[in-house]
Amino acid sequence: MNHNPDYSCIVFTVSGTVQGVFFRVSARNFARQHGITGYAKNLSNGNVEVVACGKPEALDRFGHWLHAGPENATVEEVTSKPLPVRNYFDFQVF
Repeated sequence: MNHNPDYSCIVFTVSGTVQGVFFRVSARNFARQHGITGYAKNLSNGNVEVVACGKPEALDRFGHWLHAGPENATVEEVTSKPLPVRNYFDFQVF
């Protein structure tokens, strides 16, 4: 378990036109460029769930990116809540 105060995890739920527009792959690319681990997966209700772990500054930048998403996405809402720290080794797309 990682007890570093400079490392945390957040779960984001992104709603809007976020499936079928390369949202998850684009999120993975952004996350990997910023040292963020976790995953992005489509939910059955049309939303995308993103679990992100990393340094607070990187998570803040990622949160801002999620509000815009990739070019063809239309993000209507992003919610977030902290998670207990988890140790992921990469950022995956499910």
